[in-house]
Amino acid sequence: MAVAAATGGGVAWVWGANDTGSTSSTPSEAPAVARADCATHGKLPGSGSTAQENAMKYWIRQYERACPPVRIAYNPLGSGAGVVQFMQSSTAFGGTDSPVDTEENQPDPGVCSGGEVINLPMVGGSIALGYSIPGVEDLVLDADTIAKIFDSQITEWDDPAIRKLNPGAELPSLPIRAVHRSDNSGTTQNFQAYLASAAPEVWQHPAEKAWQGKGGESASGSTAVATAVASTAGSIGYFELSFAAARHLKTVRIDTGASEPVAATPATASAGIAAATVVGKGKDMTLEFDYRTSADGTYPIVLVSYEIVCDTGNAAETLPALKSFLAYTASDAGQEPLSTIHYAPLPESVAAEVRKVVSTLS
Repeated sequence: MAVAAATGGGVAWVWGANDTGSTSSTPSEAPAVARADCATHGKLPGSGSTAQENAMKYWIRQYERACPPVRIAYNPLGSGAGVVQFMQSSTAFGGTDSPVDTEENQPDPGVCSGGEVINLPMVGGSIALGYSIPGVEDLVLDADTIAKIFDSQITEWDDPAIRKLNPGAELPSLPIRAVHRSDNSGTTQNFQAYLASAAPEVWQHPAEKAWQGKGGESASGSTAVATAVASTAGSIGYFELSFAAARHLKTVRIDTGASEPVAATPATASAGIAAATVVGKGKDMTLEFDYRTSADGTYPIVLVSYEIVCDTGNAAETLPALKSFLAYTASDAGQEPLSTIHYAPLPESVAAEVRKVVSTLS
């Protein structure tokens, strides 16, 4: 796999045959992509969101099987770092779980020359709450209780508020170890946006990429948070669903006021994403979610992971590979398999618009 190493003022990409290998959430013997309009050459560097890491591994593996002259590297450093590297022209695209506000994040001179940075939704999913509580196979929480747990207002698993939501459960008298991201993260921003919207009287912190809650423990990146939860009794953390599946972590069902508490699955996340509205202007496709939904079968803590690119002013040496690869990831061939690796495919109406915008990149 091609990797990136920091070198003083930027990033040095070490290119090789890009074998992303397999994880427990990535099919190891998937067939080669049959429908990709391949670029004839190019090395395409990207970095950013850890939430889309497992989807990116799958896409790169499939695309390179179909289009062997092209080499693609994706470094999962977190959304914040991905935005910074793209804005500094270290990458051809960035991955972020929260859309870039170009009024607050201006690219360096020469980046997107004659154009602007745009957000393209590419993969959806649920932000699962994975937990490790001995003897507890099913756990239901609501927004207020989640907010209190992650703000250190509820500190024991046998707290009356948790027992009320889980009658009959054998909840231990065990300290809660709430794990959050230490790095700037779009997953964190989406999770805090949910808490601020669904539990506004409890969670009175801004929805920033940096963690705002009180107390708790921290780890850098989704992999590290999931690993910390899996290895520590009494812990709970948030991460994209594929990280929970890879570590066989149990996940919380959320009481939204629907007829039944809602589990995090690709189908329930897709229901949440389908209700989103496009609020971006021009070619920008920023989406807005309803975190307070109480619709049956609709998981409320969802995210869409975006690729950030230039609408005009992309580097000539990477543009053909960029358009080819993103056209594939937004295609039926790129989207349909996502549910098998615990992601939520984009609604076709959104994916079709993404493909249209990708075709116009210059």
